Amino acid sequence: MTEQPAPRTTYRHGDLRRALVEAGTELAREGGPAAVVLREVTRRAGVTPNAAYRHFADKGALLRAVSLAAQSRLAAAMEEEQSALPDRDDGAGGADDDAPHSAAALAQAKLRAVGAGYLRFAQGEPGLFRTAFANHVDLRDAAVEESAGPHGRTPFQLLSDALDDLVDSGVLEASRRPGAELVAWSAVHGLAMLVIDGPLRGLDAAARLNAARRLLEMVEQGI
Repeated sequence: MTEQPAPRTTYRHGDLRRALVEAGTELAREGGPAAVVLREVTRRAGVTPNAAYRHFADKGALLRAVSLAAQSRLAAAMEEEQSALPDRDDGAGGADDDAPHSAAALAQAKLRAVGAGYLRFAQGEPGLFRTAFANHVDLRDAAVEESAGPHGRTPFQLLSDALDDLVDSGVLEASRRPGAELVAWSAVHGLAMLVIDGPLRGLDAAARLNAARRLLEMVEQGI
């Protein structure tokens, strides 16, 4: 018989909520949003089920908090892709606008990194990815603090920042900027879902990488 953890009574203010979200996040990693069951969450946190209601009105509220935590981890993956890019050198952006470190080239690389991080996270953490965008969150959650990564930006904000950089560097016309994140997001999310839950899940690693690269090129050229 599995040993049940002893209920804890020593949580400081705020610690129990964090423990519940962390437990729910681990369940989501293992089985997606359907695995975030209140009784199992509280068991893993070492408290009684009733204790959860001090912080969450119902299971839906807990699931939303776990979804935002999953989005935060997605943001971290996107930031990691961007952090691997070379910095723009001081001489970039002049007559040599096609140089690898020019403002335009760096802005384009940042947008591709956003998409690459998104796709990498979806394939590496499918349970968390499914949970991040389950039907209990909507666009109003795209800018809340709980869904931000280490640098304070959410996945949606990282995409918006990258598109703003394209405008600032002259790659994207300002007239085409409004709503561009919705188009780019839809395209990349569609590929992610096809790969983890759809007919493309049987692709080998090389085919997935090629599909991702071509999609990101298409998004960059089409917005």
